Amino acid sequence: MILQTLYQQCIKRGVRFFNEFYVLDLLLTDGRTAGVVAYDLATGELHVFRAKAVLFATGGYGRIFKITSNAHALTGDGLAVCYRRGFPLEDMEFFQFHPTGIYKMGILISEAVRGEGGILINNGGERFMERYAPTIKDLAPRDMVSRAIYQEIKEGRGIDKKDYVYLDVRHLDPHVIETKIPDVTEFARVYLGVEPTREPVPIQPTAHYGMGGIPTDTEARVVVGTEESSVPGLYAAGECACVSVHGANRLGTNSLLDIVVFGRRGGRDMARYASENELPSLAPRPETATLDELRELLRGPNLEFAADIRSELQRHMFDLCGVVRTEKGLLDLQRILAGLRERYRLIGVHDRGKVFNTELMEAVELGFLLDVSDAVVAAALTRDESRGGHYREDHPIRDDDRWLTHSLAYREDDGMVRMEYKSVKLGRYVPMERKY
Repeated sequence: MILQTLYQQCIKRGVRFFNEFYVLDLLLTDGRTAGVVAYDLATGELHVFRAKAVLFATGGYGRIFKITSNAHALTGDGLAVCYRRGFPLEDMEFFQFHPTGIYKMGILISEAVRGEGGILINNGGERFMERYAPTIKDLAPRDMVSRAIYQEIKEGRGIDKKDYVYLDVRHLDPHVIETKIPDVTEFARVYLGVEPTREPVPIQPTAHYGMGGIPTDTEARVVVGTEESSVPGLYAAGECACVSVHGANRLGTNSLLDIVVFGRRGGRDMARYASENELPSLAPRPETATLDELRELLRGPNLEFAADIRSELQRHMFDLCGVVRTEKGLLDLQRILAGLRERYRLIGVHDRGKVFNTELMEAVELGFLLDVSDAVVAAALTRDESRGGHYREDHPIRDDDRWLTHSLAYREDDGMVRMEYKSVKLGRYVPMERKY
C-alpha cells in the first residue's frame, strides 16, 4: 500500500521513471557528484545521466546469504557502487536475522504469530525458549531467538536432526489463526503444504535486515571519514544507508523510519543543494570504464559459471558469517572469498544478446555481492565482541570500553579491506546489558 501510494503521487507530479535501468557507476567531478552511468536492460545500451545531486535508495544486501527474506534484487548494488568509488561502508558487521523464516525459503512469518501465542518447539516437542529467556520466552528479541534456534540445531535438537525447528500454533483457536495471523496459514499452506491448525510449521532464521550501509548524516548526505565530511551532492536513504538510528540491532517496523523520515529529509536537502549549485562538467566518455567491464564479462573465458559462484558465496556466508560467528570461521571465510573472487575472473556470459540480457546483469550483481561480503566479513572479524546483530561465539560479551564505535570499511586498490573507526554519539540513554 505504501509503495502504491508513493507511485501514484509520483505519477500525479509528473515524475519520470526509467524502469529496468541498472545504475553501475557513480560519476564524480573534483569530488562533487556529477551523475550516474546506467544500463538499459531493454536495449543493452549504457546511458549517462548528468545530475547535480544523486540519492541512492537501492535497498539492502541480504542476498549475500543463502536464506534471506530479501527480494532477489537486493544484491547491495548501491553500496558496492559507492564502495568502489572509495567511499566507506559503515557498521557492516551488524546484520539482523529474523528467527521465523519458512524453512529453505526465508519467506518471513511475522512476529505477530508469536505475539498471539505461537511457540517454538524442538524435535522433542520442548518449548525451548523457556531455557534461553525464562521471563519473556518466545517473545525475546530477534537476535536472541535466532541464536537459540541455532543452538538447538547445533546440539542435535533440530527436527529430524535437520537445520530447522517448529513454529507451533495448533493450540490456538482456529478463528484466531484465520483472522489475526492469516499470513502463517497462507504461507504454510502455499509454500510448504502444511495445515497450521493441525501441523507445526518448519522454520529457521533468515537474513532479514542490514543495519550497516553507506554512511549518512541526518539530512541523508553521504559522509566520509571519522570527521564525517559530506560528499557534495551525494545522498542515500533506506536500508542501503547507515544514519544509524538502528544502532547494532533494529527494532521491528523501524525500517519505515529510514525510508519515510530520511527519504523526505534527503529529498528536501537535494532540492536546496541543486538550487544553489551549477551542473558539474563531465570528462569525455565517462561511461568508458563501465563499458569495458561489461565487455570483459561478455568475452570472458567461460571457465566458471556465475550462478555456481553465487551459490557457494551465499552458502558460506550463511554458515560462517550468519547468526553465530567465530574468528576461525571468519578467517576461513576470507580465504574462501578470495578464492571465489579469483574464480569470478574466469566467468563469462553465454548470452551475447543486447535485449534483456539478464545473465549479464546477474554476473555484474555477483561482483557487487562479493564486494559487500568482503566488507561484512572484515568488519565482523575485527570486532571481537558481541553486540546486537553481531554475535561472536568466541567473544560473547559486549565490550563498551573498546567497541562503542562505528566501523568504516574501505576498499583498497588491491581489493583488500581497510578498517577505520569513529565514536558513537550517545544520547540521553546509557548503554546497558540486556537481561530477560
